Amino acid sequence: MKAMRSVVVMARPAVAGEVKTRLAEAFGERLALAVYRLMLRRTLRRVARGPWSTVVAVAPSAGQRRRHRFRGFATMAQSGSDLGERMSNAFAAMPPGPVVVVGTDIPGLRRQHISRAFRALERHEAVFGPALDGGYWLVGLAPRLRDAGIFSPVRWSTRHALADTLENIPTACATALIGTLGDVDTAQDVERWLRGLHPR
Repeated sequence: MKAMRSVVVMARPAVAGEVKTRLAEAFGERLALAVYRLMLRRTLRRVARGPWSTVVAVAPSAGQRRRHRFRGFATMAQSGSDLGERMSNAFAAMPPGPVVVVGTDIPGLRRQHISRAFRALERHEAVFGPALDGGYWLVGLAPRLRDAGIFSPVRWSTRHALADTLENIPTACATALIGTLGDVDTAQDVERWLRGLHPR
């Protein structure tokens, strides 16, 4: 019997001023929120259907007291002082089996990327989707690496994030890389993405 496959989407509630703050500096909070909502919907739609279960790990929100709902998805709260701790805790909360974690700001993410990651985990202990900026947009771990502490120390939000994480993986563990994709963090990223959706 195959172990359960799990996908975790690391997300924030769609609250103005709490999402895409770098975009808000260029476009204003309202447009930054609209961009985030669009990317979130597209991400959830693309990972929703497949031979795996999907959970949305929701970051705490200071801007809104009511409970944030992601209809049709199981949710869990993110916990931890940095991205590494939050991902470690998300991995630990999943049932036994391979787990893949993704974010919400990768327009190029497709369902086949998730399938490729799980196929890679049949022969490797870890799989990463490299990002153009030196970080990564996907990380998948086999059960034996979940508590190996690979997310610390890592220089998050820098071009060293992927290299630092790879350095933390035990040498006896096999690692795979799947396609490099770009994320959406800056005004230029948004313009490039929207031109691809609507060339005019």
